[in-house]
Amino acid sequence: MKYDLKEIFGYFTSEGTYSNGEPYGSGHIHDTFRVETCEKDKDNYILQRLNNNIFKNIPELQHNIERVTIHLRNKLQSIPGSNIKRECLSLIPARDGKSWIVDKDGNYWRMYIFISNHRSYNIVDSPDKAYEGGKAIGRFQAMLADMPGEPLFETIPFFHDIEKRLQTLNQKITEDPVGRAGTVGKEIDMVLQRAEEMKIILKLGKEGKIPVRITHNDTKFNNILLDENDKALCVIDLDTVMPGYVHYDFGDAIRTAANTAAEDETNLTKVNMDINLFKAYAKGYLSETGKTLNDVEKEYLAFAPKLITYTIAVRFLTDFIDGDKYFKIHHELHNIQRARAQLKLVMSMEEQYDEMKKIIRSLT
Repeated sequence: MKYDLKEIFGYFTSEGTYSNGEPYGSGHIHDTFRVETCEKDKDNYILQRLNNNIFKNIPELQHNIERVTIHLRNKLQSIPGSNIKRECLSLIPARDGKSWIVDKDGNYWRMYIFISNHRSYNIVDSPDKAYEGGKAIGRFQAMLADMPGEPLFETIPFFHDIEKRLQTLNQKITEDPVGRAGTVGKEIDMVLQRAEEMKIILKLGKEGKIPVRITHNDTKFNNILLDENDKALCVIDLDTVMPGYVHYDFGDAIRTAANTAAEDETNLTKVNMDINLFKAYAKGYLSETGKTLNDVEKEYLAFAPKLITYTIAVRFLTDFIDGDKYFKIHHELHNIQRARAQLKLVMSMEEQYDEMKKIIRSLT
């Protein structure tokens, strides 16, 4: 769909004059555009049309992001040498003072300052990058550990709740709305064989052994910006920042940072977890969170990548059976292709699990 980006840009209190706007990034959920301004000394911007089919309550979503970014900015102000515009997302207020607008067609939009001279990666090719990614997420969690006030809103209820995800999968298998369930029996069996083991983090939470914290909940590696020297810079895509367990963030980051292939790789022989990247990421992460996490949280960090990779596989498989209603797809088999790649990655993690536990113990 064609949007009048210049008109929408005008609803926000930007400092520059609109020059042009182009689609930007590879996100699955929102429509994202990079807006360039005419003035060389003014910021460029990221303009996003928000998907309110997935995020049902945009005011709550934006309220979370406002609280988190204000807290992070306050923290950064007390650190000498910080560059707040580059190390934290900056929401641009609309002319009515809110952090979002609704256009004449009922679409929700928000705008951020574009962080220039950054690098982001879909595939991590060195331990140094993995280490910096670990530092970025660890620092993000540690800085939010003392954020005051009421808990954040759940922007997507039960987002990483594997019990709920499995219930939904079983419901869709029974309903089989587009006649696909019979074609993916092997994948369904692989999921169900592991179902009980994957509930351990929820169990530990219910028993009070691990605390609910503020977590990002979507820490795929391309949500971590590195600077021009590949040093940790900024964590982006704050839509799913809400209450959660630290294992969700650590697990999802390893799922992407230590994967030797793309999330939707068709050649499954290429899909493996690189143990050296796992170690480097864990080292960076624990360098920032070592004093924040309790012993049980640390003990189960090695389990976290299995859980989240499995959870994402369940979500891709469910969406495929349901007729591709959630994730953007580029062809009819895209979601099952993604699910197969994630299940192969789970198996690679299972093969290396003992070594993963040894690494975490050596770092704590």
